[in-house]
Amino acid sequence: MSEDIRKRMRDEGRRMKDEKSAFILHPSSLILLRRIVQAVAFVLFLGLAVYSWRSLRSPAPANILLRLDPLAGLAGMLAARRWMVAFIPALVLVVASVFLGRFWCGWLCPLGTLIDWLSPRPLAGRELILSSRWRSVKYGLLFVTLFAALWGNLTLLFLDPLTIFSRSVSTLLLPALNWLITQAEMVLYRVGFLRGAVEGLDALLRGALLSYKQPYYGGVLFFALFLGGILALGLVARRAWCSYLCPLGGLLALLSKTSRLKRRVSDACVSCGACARKCPMGTIDDSKGYASDSGECTLCLDCAPVCPKGAITFGKDWRVDRGWSYDPTRRQALGALGASLAGLALLKLNPRAHHPDPYRLRPPGAEEKPLLSSCIRCGACLDVCPTHGLQPSLTQTGLEGLGTPILVPRLGHCEYSCTACGSVCPTGAIPRLTQPEKLERPIGKAYVDPKICIPWSGRGDCIVCEEMCPLPEKAIFLREVSSTDNQGETRTFLAPVVLHGLCIGCGLCESKCPVNGEAAIRVMVDPMS
Repeated sequence: MSEDIRKRMRDEGRRMKDEKSAFILHPSSLILLRRIVQAVAFVLFLGLAVYSWRSLRSPAPANILLRLDPLAGLAGMLAARRWMVAFIPALVLVVASVFLGRFWCGWLCPLGTLIDWLSPRPLAGRELILSSRWRSVKYGLLFVTLFAALWGNLTLLFLDPLTIFSRSVSTLLLPALNWLITQAEMVLYRVGFLRGAVEGLDALLRGALLSYKQPYYGGVLFFALFLGGILALGLVARRAWCSYLCPLGGLLALLSKTSRLKRRVSDACVSCGACARKCPMGTIDDSKGYASDSGECTLCLDCAPVCPKGAITFGKDWRVDRGWSYDPTRRQALGALGASLAGLALLKLNPRAHHPDPYRLRPPGAEEKPLLSSCIRCGACLDVCPTHGLQPSLTQTGLEGLGTPILVPRLGHCEYSCTACGSVCPTGAIPRLTQPEKLERPIGKAYVDPKICIPWSGRGDCIVCEEMCPLPEKAIFLREVSSTDNQGETRTFLAPVVLHGLCIGCGLCESKCPVNGEAAIRVMVDPMS
């Protein structure tokens, strides 16, 4: 047998082996399946966010999406220096990525799905072609995030795509939907024959999807612009966020370089370039025989149907993808280490780090340092707060605490018997407390401002704060005081006085204070604590 025949037999054997390990289903069928999976996963994750926001019962834990996040889990455990059982589901995603590649980004990620739907192609068909070296930015953000976590700082988890999605649903989508539907109902209710339908619809939605009280969140403009910027990037370059900036994408990309399932190009390729033009991640390189980096390929499968020769398959390949110009280097890792240390030093020089805002009220039982080193900015606690008093911090805690939860009693008090925020926190940044334990750990103390308090300033009678105090043994009592009223006459009023030894800082008094603007009684961090 000649050497030429032996070579052809070996080539045929390899071809048959490749066909066996490639997908059996037609690529177009798999693309349809991917789109269906994307839609189902998006609706599922959105539904879980709605259930947690309204504190309803759901078939899965409300924070299951966050438990799937390997970046949040790894950074949280590095910062807290302990193992977190809540992130065991994230290990499933890590193992799956080693075998299947970066499928999460192309099939399941809710933010990636939103980018696909809202910015499927650049405006006017003019795509900005960025240098492939820009892909290294996401690796830099990943390394800085992990090194900062090692020093106990989790600020950069603000950029995690799953926390972005969760935060956007709870602070933007659902409050906006609540307001829009309420306004529409008010308009339609004026039409006589529609009143019955409006009342029925309202009874169906209130308490299930809508809140009885309109929620307000601080920094909504900032969060809206941030999300809008991510989506707008897709109008300039396809999947720009996923390709260049996403730190979770960087972690999954590193894992996927060793994946068993990879995209392959056979000798039948005629270098037409159709696959490269179709690839939303722009990872197909014509200079490498139209091969692609498995760390950048999201297994969208869009390239396979457009190949006129059927040269593209997806099958088993244990080789590690290396040799790309943007692959992480030792220099980049050292640079990230230095950047994390420099950034941490700058954060610690902020006056807020040493003289905190007196109105920086944390959730029940949460202490400042443990919270900063464990909070992953997921917003789960904001979702389940029944009064929507928990808010994402902006300036109150400085940049180091950006996105961590604070209680703003004027927007919603801490419900006397509620411990939902601790039960839903995946990292333990907010401890799980029983109701008796919660009462033993005050959030703060209430203080009356006599300059604007109605009875203390002599403008009239008011006993709202004393009536509202939920404690069986009231933490507010009324004292008779003499004051000059608006007509210049001396009158006796019942004015509130706070018993700080009993006050638990729930903020119900501040929330219900009838004074316009800033309340006449405010809860602040206990200055004696």
